[in-house]
Amino acid sequence: MVTNQASIKRDGVQDYVSLRATAAIIFAYSVFMAWFFITTDNLTFVEWRGLFSGLAMKVFTLAALVAVMIHVRIGLWQVLTDYVKSAGLRAGLQYILNIIAFGYVAVGLFVLWGV
Repeated sequence: MVTNQASIKRDGVQDYVSLRATAAIIFAYSVFMAWFFITTDNLTFVEWRGLFSGLAMKVFTLAALVAVMIHVRIGLWQVLTDYVKSAGLRAGLQYILNIIAFGYVAVGLFVLWGV
């Protein structure tokens, strides 16, 4: 079945692809950061600021933050749908946890673009 991709409703395939794509971005970011920590002999504030002052690193970090938010939203929806049977409680928990995920990205933006 072909549906409009701009619609608000999701399906299993879209969730599957979104989870795998966001996991790949999170994995790439984690590997890059691990490589940076391993290869940097003396990590100082100057080097740390230099790493995050470049536009490419800011975009990569922003992509990782958004990927974490999407990954969390889909994962929490799946877990809450499976384990919380009360529709009202599930909706309230989803709302609160989505606000927290959005706040995480918002704080990350302020910190990231403030460098």
